Amino acid sequence: MRWHGMSMFAAAAVMLLGIMTAAPAAVAQGDTVLKAADVQKLLPDAVWYKGQSAPAQKRNSGGVKFADGSYVLATLVDNSGYASDVAAKYQAYFVAEVPIKIGGQSLPAGVYGVGFVADNKFAVTDVGAHDVFTVSSSTDEEMKRPMPLQVTTDPGGGFRLYAGRRYVTLTK
Repeated sequence: MRWHGMSMFAAAAVMLLGIMTAAPAAVAQGDTVLKAADVQKLLPDAVWYKGQSAPAQKRNSGGVKFADGSYVLATLVDNSGYASDVAAKYQAYFVAEVPIKIGGQSLPAGVYGVGFVADNKFAVTDVGAHDVFTVSSSTDEEMKRPMPLQVTTDPGGGFRLYAGRRYVTLTK
């Protein structure tokens, strides 16, 4: 009887360990989702893109601080001074200090313009407004309080960058 109880305890411990290690590895322990108040201290008041300086809407920002101390940051921008074709793709300024994946596409560390565009797509451009890639975006109809821009954890692992209810997944 004594051994039977210990073996059940060992089996339960092994199952718990298996469940814990089966969790998605894309969100490492120590990764932190940053809110607008956190990001406001990190980004400048104006950002450079396609030959112009644009005011950052830092109240509409978010990001991730990874356990290793590197950041991924995004902030909406006032793109009213840009041509309509540029403004459509350049809704937010995006900084990645490390290589990441957006919607499964690899993105090197750097500074980019990003935007949710027609046909449920998410466009990534370099600071010269040249296309880097476009991926599909998703819509979260269950979101209770959509915000202009925010970052959250993704239940499947990694993070979500939202504009309203539309989002793309980010992983390191």
